[in-house]
Amino acid sequence: MTQPKPPETSPKTFLGVEQARSAILAAIAPIVGWERVAVRSALGRVLAQDVIAPCNVPAHDNSAMDGYAVRAADLAASGDTTLTVVGTAFAGRPFSGIVGAGQAIRIMTGAAIPEGADTIVVQEVTRVENKQVIIPPGQRALQNLRRAGEDLALGGTALAAGRRCGPAELGLIASLGIAEVTVYRRLRVAFFSTGDEIASIGRPLAPGEVYDSNRYTLFGALQHLGCELIDMGVIADDPAALEAAFDDASRAADVIITSGGVSVGEADFIREMMRRMGEVAFWKLAIKPGRPMAFGRIGKAVLFGLPGNPVAVLVTFYQFVQDALLKLMGVTPLPPAELFEASCTEPIRKQAGRCEYLRGRLSREDGQVHVSPAAAQGSGILRSMSEADCFIVLPEECTGVQTGERVLVQPFHGLV
Repeated sequence: MTQPKPPETSPKTFLGVEQARSAILAAIAPIVGWERVAVRSALGRVLAQDVIAPCNVPAHDNSAMDGYAVRAADLAASGDTTLTVVGTAFAGRPFSGIVGAGQAIRIMTGAAIPEGADTIVVQEVTRVENKQVIIPPGQRALQNLRRAGEDLALGGTALAAGRRCGPAELGLIASLGIAEVTVYRRLRVAFFSTGDEIASIGRPLAPGEVYDSNRYTLFGALQHLGCELIDMGVIADDPAALEAAFDDASRAADVIITSGGVSVGEADFIREMMRRMGEVAFWKLAIKPGRPMAFGRIGKAVLFGLPGNPVAVLVTFYQFVQDALLKLMGVTPLPPAELFEASCTEPIRKQAGRCEYLRGRLSREDGQVHVSPAAAQGSGILRSMSEADCFIVLPEECTGVQTGERVLVQPFHGLV
C-alpha cells in the first residue's frame, strides 16, 4: 500500500472536498490476497481475476419467440405462404430431422433452430389449417433468431477483475456453468468509538453520558459493503488505552475507523496519537458537517478519524471513506456519485468557503423534481438522516439558495 502524503497546505488550511477525495484515493491501493469461493458465496465480493467464458452463451442458435421455424427461401415475396408442419422443437428437446422445401417446424422460445431452417415466424401472425401453417407476406430472412455466442462468445471476458458481484453477476457466472470464482479476500476493518461520555447500549445512562450510536451506524455501513468487521467497542479518552487500541487494530486490520476525538479539545487525542504512532495526511476539511476528519495511517493500516457527531459520521463516511474502502477492496472502476438537480422548495442560508451537505426529501410535482431541506439540520440529530432520502449538496462558492432555485442532490438510494 502506498504511503499517504500530506497535501501541500499550511496547518491552518481547510482542505476542499475534491482535494481530500483525491488525496485519499491517491494514497491507497487494493489489498493483496484472494480466495476461491462458490458462486453463491461471491455475492458482494470483488472479482480478483477475469471470468472467462468456457462456452458460448447461448450454446446454439435458438428461437427468440414462439412460432414456426421455416426456410426464408420458401417465403413468397407477396401474398401468403402455405407450409406443411412436420414436427415440433422444444427448449431442451430439439427437432432431430431436417426442414425441407415447403416445410415448417412448430418451435418454442429457446429451442434450437432445426437444420435447414433459418427464419422464425411468430405464431401471432400465422393461422393454422389442418397440418399447414399460413404465413403472411412481409417476413424477413433470419428474423427472431438468437445466435450461438450472442451473449458471450467462447474465450471472451464475461466479467472483468474488479467487478463487484451482484445478483446479475451471479446469474451470468452460473449461465457459464462455472461453480467457483476467484475473489479478493474480505477487507478487514477495525472500528471503535472514543469518549468518556460514550455508553454502550443496554444499560442506564449515568449523568453526562450518551449512548453509542456511531458504532452501530458504522457497523451497518461496513456490513453493507461486505467487510470483515472487528468491533473494538468504546475506548475511553485515555492516551494509554487509545495507544493499545490502535496498536491492536493496526496489527489485525487493513483499515481503522474511529469516531470522536479528532477536534481540538483537551481530551481529543486521536490526531496526536496518529502523529506519534504513524502519519497524518490531513485533519481539517472545508465541509459541514464533518470539518474535523483525520486521514493517515498507523503501521500497515489506513486510518480514518471521523467526527463524533452522528450525522457528521455518516456524511464523512459516504463522501470520503466508502470510495476508499471500495478501492481497497479491489473495485475498479469506482462507481460515480449520482448527482442531479432539483428545485429547492424553500430558501437556505449559507456562507461561502465550505461545502455543505444538508439532509433533504425528494418529491415530484407536475413532472418536476423538488427537494425540501429537513427541518432539523444539526450534526447531532440522527433522526434527520433517517427521515431524509438525499443530501442537498451546496458547493463551497454557494452563498445561499432562493426558493425555486436549482440545487444538486445526492440520493441515498444506492449510496446507503
